[in-house]
Amino acid sequence: MALPKMTRSSLSRPNSSVWCVALLSLTLLAPAGLAAPPVSNELPNAELRGSATFRYLGLPIYIAKLFTPGGAPFSWSDDFGLQLTYRKNLKQKALVESTLDEMTRQGNSGLTQVQLEQCFQAVSKGDSYLAISEGPNKVGFWRNGRKTCTLSGPGVKKTFMSIFLGDNTRSASFTRQLKGQ
Repeated sequence: MALPKMTRSSLSRPNSSVWCVALLSLTLLAPAGLAAPPVSNELPNAELRGSATFRYLGLPIYIAKLFTPGGAPFSWSDDFGLQLTYRKNLKQKALVESTLDEMTRQGNSGLTQVQLEQCFQAVSKGDSYLAISEGPNKVGFWRNGRKTCTLSGPGVKKTFMSIFLGDNTRSASFTRQLKGQ
């Protein structure tokens, strides 16, 4: 004796087109900070090498992450990505001036205030900047997943990235953690 097939409409599965529309809507409406970072698009085989939180007077300013090809040890001769996710709000002027001050303190120059103002905007808590080197003379910048600028010039990679990864950073322990050492 066969039983009649009974389904309850409240328990039926939505069809696949409904799920596709829902997923597409979520993707399009997601904030830029939730989008996949361009590090994997711009740096082949990029893997997280290390991370560290930079603090000033004990307060967290940003979380830094270093991406290298295959998670390999840091080397100036290889391209790499550096992501900073801010833990507090900072004005554009503060970002630009502190960057220039740090480069000067380390004996690196070559970038101007005007160049940095084109790259850096004010940040709010949770905003991220990603810098990816393209050889020794070019660094591309993304803010919350959107490209903001590219800095070019002799040795610009080392000039800028030494702030975080050089031999004379503000915090040797921060740099060691960031390099995954």
